[in-house]
Amino acid sequence: MAGKSTVTGKNGVARPGTAGLTDMLARWLPHQRWFPGRGASLSGLRIVSDVTLRTGDPALRHLIVETMLHGEPARFQVLVGYRRDLPGELAETIIGRQDGVACYDALHDPELADVLLRGITEQRLAEHLRFVREPSAPAGPAHEPPASGARVLRAEQSNTSLVFGEQAILKVLRRVFPGANPDLEVADGLARLGSARVAAPYGWIETDLDGEPVLLAVLSEFLAGASDGWTLALAALIQGLPFTAQARLLGQATAELHLDMARAFGSRDMTAAERSDLTAAMHGKLTDALAVMPALREHEAAIRSAYDAIARVDQPVPVQRIHGDYHLGQVLYARQGWVALDFEGEPAVPLAVRRALAPALRDVAGMLRSFDYAGRHQLAGDSADERVASVAADWVRQCQQAFCAGYAASGGADPDSNATLLRALTLEKAVYEVIYEYRHRPSWLPIPLGYLAAA
Repeated sequence: MAGKSTVTGKNGVARPGTAGLTDMLARWLPHQRWFPGRGASLSGLRIVSDVTLRTGDPALRHLIVETMLHGEPARFQVLVGYRRDLPGELAETIIGRQDGVACYDALHDPELADVLLRGITEQRLAEHLRFVREPSAPAGPAHEPPASGARVLRAEQSNTSLVFGEQAILKVLRRVFPGANPDLEVADGLARLGSARVAAPYGWIETDLDGEPVLLAVLSEFLAGASDGWTLALAALIQGLPFTAQARLLGQATAELHLDMARAFGSRDMTAAERSDLTAAMHGKLTDALAVMPALREHEAAIRSAYDAIARVDQPVPVQRIHGDYHLGQVLYARQGWVALDFEGEPAVPLAVRRALAPALRDVAGMLRSFDYAGRHQLAGDSADERVASVAADWVRQCQQAFCAGYAASGGADPDSNATLLRALTLEKAVYEVIYEYRHRPSWLPIPLGYLAAA
């Protein structure tokens, strides 16, 4: 296929060949919100997997492309649609045009998105792409596709999710990695335990690259009517309403989630060597961050002191599988209470690290930082208003205290009794946030820097 200039579908629509498409993708990819090197100039992009899922007009082509990102090879999943006449509502999804045919992001086309859903329900095999239905999934969306077309969720940063009716949601992973993806591994393991803190997977799409499995997408239960924690928290803050009751329930749900994960995947105490490695890793990440953001220098001594204090912790430090990227945007408030989403962790972190056992307090630290983010986000433009700042600070403190109280009351490690480790993990998260905002959302950079200045 790679050597052909065009491919003609059964309805006579000529599809652009590989050579022109790679050039178009190299220009298009850096401008996608899910691409971690936004604004970068790409060279050497190549297609490493190419499968036709539908011919005709519209046609659907599944690609995995590889390019260099921050000096390392990175692979991304792109589904390309082909139409001779592109509807106006798809105009913003266009990748380019060649030979009179529009190439565009097919995930925004309900007609082509339906090909993916039906592939799972029918357990299709398309060359090396496998569409798998979860054997224990309940009857319904796992077996019979909903009648209404897909709609794309607009809030996501790293992936693209499609909602089918009010029944199912398909998360398509944009950056793909070899190995067992924790997003499916954890959610499926917890669902089989009967956990109420996850949305049950209905199926998935996978392939093999270089002899290793690669997860491409996960179809899960859609929690109709649910609202994400970030939206709820900001709404409460803007209206001057307390959020402590919800924060405490979220703490309780987080503890239940961690207990379920320990049941499913085991837990143990860190060894002395692992504690030393943890501290060394924190210092290493800070050193790397300083090279990118010299403004961190004024906080370096305090941060390194907090990291070194881990060695003086005289109590066991349990480790287990954790969420790994836990914040208010990763939880939904649904009929059954708080539910966690997106167990894949930070996509840029190596898979072995994301699947490794870690202190559950790392998730706690992530949520505490998220409450602080909400408060400082609300202050944007009003930082000089001491009254507004005081109200926001009180709101954040009350939410953090309620969350920690709920977490401890439901069986999680008491944050107050583990303050040294929790502080180090919270500062580690803030350092990560500084680099993330610098690279992706410069206007939000004052949020983590403001926390570090006050910490």
